[in-house]
Amino acid sequence: MAGGVLVGLAAALLWRILGRIAGVSNILGAVVTKPGDDSAWRISFLAGLLMAGFGAVALIPHAVHFELQAGATQLLIAGLLVGFGTQMGSGCTSGHGVCGIGRLSLRSLVATLCFMASGMLTVFILKHLLA
Repeated sequence: MAGGVLVGLAAALLWRILGRIAGVSNILGAVVTKPGDDSAWRISFLAGLLMAGFGAVALIPHAVHFELQAGATQLLIAGLLVGFGTQMGSGCTSGHGVCGIGRLSLRSLVATLCFMASGMLTVFILKHLLA
């Protein structure tokens, strides 16, 4: 629960202080494809995400369970598909799901419903039809 509160707080602060939406895929994409004057806040935001995860594991290791059940090839394919999907959907779950729904955006609600339905369908196919 604390993680969700921190994500919401970070998104709200980024919006309030810089007037930016905390869409992680677009933040990362801009660092990689068009580094420039606003790269500092983007890199800081991404570093904060990583540091929070590492900090949680270091401070409360029993509360963080992580088990990787995929190989490097599967991770690469999954990452490319997620990247393609975020470009197709003009954003990611953080941009649409956290920030967009928080701003009562109908477009973000529809995008989030599509993300969730796609994820559920993928798990169903992989776990029940192809297993």
